[in-house]
Amino acid sequence: MTRDDRPVWEDRGPWRPGGRTPGEAPRVIVIGAGIGGLSTGCYAQMSGAETRIFERHVLPGGCCTAWARQDYVFDYCIEWLTGTGRNNDASRVWRELGALDGKTIANFEMFNTVTDETGRSVTFYNDPDRLEAHLLELSPGDARPIRAFCRDLRRFTRINLYPFLTPPPLQSAGEKLAALRAVLPSFALLWRTAVTRMESFCERFEDPLLRRAFPFIFFQDHEVFPLLPYLFNMASAYHLNAGFPQGGSLGLARSVEERYTALGGRVDYRARVERILVENDRAVGVELRGGERHFADHVVSACDGVTTIERLLGGRYSSPKIDKLFKEMMTTGPDVLYPGVVSVFVGLDGELDPAARHSTTYLLSDEDSAALPGVLQKSLVVQMRSRYSDGFAPPGKSVVHCTYFSDYESWKKLRTTDRKAYWARKQEAADFVRAFLERHHPGIGASIEVVDVASPTTTERYTGVRGGSILGWKSFTPADDVITGLINKDRMRLPGLDGFSLAGQWFGGGSLIRAAASGRFVTQYLCRELGLDFRAWESGGTVPWHPDRLGRLPQLESRRVR
Repeated sequence: MTRDDRPVWEDRGPWRPGGRTPGEAPRVIVIGAGIGGLSTGCYAQMSGAETRIFERHVLPGGCCTAWARQDYVFDYCIEWLTGTGRNNDASRVWRELGALDGKTIANFEMFNTVTDETGRSVTFYNDPDRLEAHLLELSPGDARPIRAFCRDLRRFTRINLYPFLTPPPLQSAGEKLAALRAVLPSFALLWRTAVTRMESFCERFEDPLLRRAFPFIFFQDHEVFPLLPYLFNMASAYHLNAGFPQGGSLGLARSVEERYTALGGRVDYRARVERILVENDRAVGVELRGGERHFADHVVSACDGVTTIERLLGGRYSSPKIDKLFKEMMTTGPDVLYPGVVSVFVGLDGELDPAARHSTTYLLSDEDSAALPGVLQKSLVVQMRSRYSDGFAPPGKSVVHCTYFSDYESWKKLRTTDRKAYWARKQEAADFVRAFLERHHPGIGASIEVVDVASPTTTERYTGVRGGSILGWKSFTPADDVITGLINKDRMRLPGLDGFSLAGQWFGGGSLIRAAASGRFVTQYLCRELGLDFRAWESGGTVPWHPDRLGRLPQLESRRVR
């Protein structure tokens, strides 16, 4: 189906309570065409509802996006995607959403390489045997913690646990028994690695590089993570279930969008919802900027959490869990909320050095850290992005993506009070990256054709995500427990407000698979209310992916760094 062949969503006029005739499909409005919103739309369509998504931007995907400079595509979000393999529930979700239809998957033998200021490097291979041999060669004196980590990694390669299909309150007795059987044999391993903080584990190493490098397996240091997610994702990558899908971030969003419209759904872009219409404590529709109103049997908000609670609902509806998330935890800062990210994309005339790792985290000296604007962790991630998928660079050219965690407030203040200083700070980041790449890859500077810098305020402006935090809540923090309660006890609803549900990263968790699962969960809950049987099946699309299917890409800023 081409974009011009998409089905048209027929307007039956405003819905009023009792206005739906028997046999007529219930209407569902979804706010936001991020992965959570698109997932909700897909599953609701499969289950027999008639849906419409309103999106403020010109593209689907939210933070799962890309943009263009000259002939380069700057892919923003995905570094690896849980569920790119087969025979697991995460993969089933993506294949139900059509996200991987017709696509090849890039899999890498290592997760990341970490290099310190002296040039010493450690590579985190996904194969536990290869990893163990490499680490022991680097530091024989650390044999005990090395062997302990690799032994646990081997154990994780035998676990196939991806709980993304059904929220626990709706699981059948058979599903609960199957989950119990999957967890029990590995319960001690899961519990021990979930309560052992990575920073505590690193204290066991004598080698200073290993002590500093292990927290950067996931490119940046996630600070509060225990061992479990590192082992889980490395084991997933070992089984080719954490690869990079052809087309990247926007390609993923476009594929889910195509699945949604093929199912009969409709996305309205440049359609900013100003408020949710409520009558007698029931959500009945939305009002767009400009005053246009649309009515439905059910409204699902899959956009920014604070925007939903404070602006769209006017602060009239909340719950103890919502208050804890957005009034208490959001103000505590880095302990539970991911910081913003600065992305510096570099377009090169020429091919990348074939010997260079696809991803390297460089641990910066004090001097370099002082020169890189707003850097939080004294580190810079350099990814050879055009190796991840075709179409990111023209033939014979390459894209490098450099990222680091950064303080949102400082960027926001500059952009608000001194636009000239804000652009100067972006230029500083661009100049640093240009010089840094030349230092580590001599001669590369002469090949640079374009540099593009996206700050945390850039992310907020174009996606609406609070504080430019593309991942939202940190996992393995108190926020996780609140979100679990929101899903399992509140059933993704707000007390006192009928006909309304919550989905997306702020209410389902901050990874792409959790955002996609939130759409599946919320649809299962609302099917109970709307009298529908929840249905889902794999899309089965086989048309090969091509970069042209990304569509027309915007340029985020008219002004550029040099």
